[in-house]
Amino acid sequence: MSHAVLDLVQQVMSSPWLYLALFALALLDGFFPIVPAETSVITAAVFAASGETNLALVIVVAALGAFAGDHISYLIGNKSGGRLRNKKAFVWAGNALAERGGLVLVVARYIPGGRTATTLTMGAVRHPLRSFTFFDAIAASSWAVYSGLIGFFGGMAFENDPIKGLLLGLGIAVSITGAVELVRWLKKRRAIQASPERLPADTSV
Repeated sequence: MSHAVLDLVQQVMSSPWLYLALFALALLDGFFPIVPAETSVITAAVFAASGETNLALVIVVAALGAFAGDHISYLIGNKSGGRLRNKKAFVWAGNALAERGGLVLVVARYIPGGRTATTLTMGAVRHPLRSFTFFDAIAASSWAVYSGLIGFFGGMAFENDPIKGLLLGLGIAVSITGAVELVRWLKKRRAIQASPERLPADTSV
């Protein structure tokens, strides 16, 4: 069964349409986050270790697709306006945007669901497009390099067994995402514990 799966994946990796597919998946992931763009980039990068794909090209098309998809998401937010502003994810994104400015876009790209919420919110609040484009170029490029290198080094570690290399790459990506979520949860918990509402009332007379 594993040989059949490997053969199928290798056929996909050797397809001349691979890079167009990676671009399309990264683009769709910008406003339709259930598309497995990161998994696809990591998979293609795993096979770059054995020379079946071109790592630099994988990274470039992934970055361009993500950049284009984020701008589509921004435009959707711009057109949707007030209908998004009261939803929980968008309230979080709006608060983060007010606190950190465009830099939140770079951070949000590594948070599940955070990227789309942030790009839509930046459109909804009419964040300057020039600033959005600048920070999104950093976010999309860093994400593509991160995903590509994780896959590539996973493939290097298991050059003769791409499936194990893919599992290693995905495991690293999931672990990093989990660590980011844990840090966010701990910071939120500390903020709640330190909030004035949780402080004991002053009973002095």
